[in-house]
Amino acid sequence: MDKFEKLTGIAAPMPMINIDTDMIIPKQFLKTIKRSGLGVNLFDEMRYDDNGNEKPDFVLNKPAYREAEILVAGDNFGCGSSREHAPWAIKDFGIRCVIAPSFADIFYNNCFKNGILPIALPQEVVDVLMKDAEKGANARMIVDLEAQTVTTSDGESFSFEVDSFKKRCLLEGLDDVGLTMEKVGAIQSYEAQLATQRPWV
Repeated sequence: MDKFEKLTGIAAPMPMINIDTDMIIPKQFLKTIKRSGLGVNLFDEMRYDDNGNEKPDFVLNKPAYREAEILVAGDNFGCGSSREHAPWAIKDFGIRCVIAPSFADIFYNNCFKNGILPIALPQEVVDVLMKDAEKGANARMIVDLEAQTVTTSDGESFSFEVDSFKKRCLLEGLDDVGLTMEKVGAIQSYEAQLATQRPWV
């Protein structure tokens, strides 16, 4: 998993509440078990018309936000079904951080396991960040995980909370497999001891 330390990037404003996982990645794209290739279908029904053409008014189709790495959204982001494809699609598009007043629990936890930093901030702070994001490609936010701050293009900084264990996992690029591999020495030692004690197993 990619490490997340400090991100300076374009933030896309998406002032909608209750953006659910089916909006993030519609059900017809859930057949794959690969984490790559889903970015093109992120927010598919909002990004494309019935003929597959881009809708020019959708934020991520606008030239200023095609390279967005931060998404500023409304309350209850990631609600709905618990599909891990949702963070896969977000990450594959290139977004590494989602900022909202609140998140659905399963989506929130899935983000950390896929190298995405979800930041929950009070509505009044999100409103400030939303306005900053609306400035377009010339306005870049800074998200510093070590310092736990989000800084606007004007230099206004806000602190956020994050679980210390989840923070460590992102800083070190550790998903569940990576955490297990940290214990590989102990696992191998146990397996060797078990083979001696129970050779019939």
